[in-house]
Amino acid sequence: MLTTRFVDGAPNWLDIGTSDIDRAAAFYHALFGWRFRSAGPDAGGYGFFQLDGRTAAGGMQTTPEQGPPSWTVYFRTADADATCKAAERAHGRTLFPPLDVMGQGTMALVADPAGVPFGVWQPGRLEGVDVAGEPGSLCRVELYTPDIAAAAAFYHAALGLETAGVPFPTGTYTSVNPAGAGEESMFGGFVPLADDPAEAPYPAYWLPYVEVADVDAVAARAGELGGVVRTAPADVAGVGRTARLADPDGARFAVIRSEPRGG
Repeated sequence: MLTTRFVDGAPNWLDIGTSDIDRAAAFYHALFGWRFRSAGPDAGGYGFFQLDGRTAAGGMQTTPEQGPPSWTVYFRTADADATCKAAERAHGRTLFPPLDVMGQGTMALVADPAGVPFGVWQPGRLEGVDVAGEPGSLCRVELYTPDIAAAAAFYHAALGLETAGVPFPTGTYTSVNPAGAGEESMFGGFVPLADDPAEAPYPAYWLPYVEVADVDAVAARAGELGGVVRTAPADVAGVGRTARLADPDGARFAVIRSEPRGG
């Protein structure tokens, strides 16, 4: 599970690009208690989703030319320029080159060899989100990809991520953690796209998980608010109770009540 004790390679930011930021703000406020606050007149419409005054995510309104509504996961790096170059050497692409964000840090957008976009964030004054691993905040991420081995090789080369096979009753799960941090720092995993009926029709992507106290209640509420329950709440042994959802504009995310360690 993620915490705000960020290390290189770990997710440290999350934001949404959406066709209607006001609708998104209303939806996520009703679902997680997030309140949207503008980052100011110089931020181009960007703002922060805050949970009890702590930033849980960012977001802004985007155009159809910028792609469909979606969440983007960012990973911490000590050098955004070096990470982009490493990603390119590993057959990825730099979609948006490193840019200083008003002294807060340096961001870039990258695509892996399967075309999955993700962000990198080199901290300046801003280390990352203020809250993680608590109810109402980002707690894990999963990559749905057509080729696990290729993804493992790419993310190791670009971000130093390490993978390990974890046995489950239904097969082996590929967990992922920052370099040298060990499996105790596992923050998610890689999932074969073709093996999941809910995901197979869609392009590969990073799926963010938000921790919640009651998965069933949140899933039901999402449906009432115009969202979609993509996979019904279900227990995953050793992980917790999960559901995959989409907001009213189609941005995909998941919720989880994590099983306590050793539980």
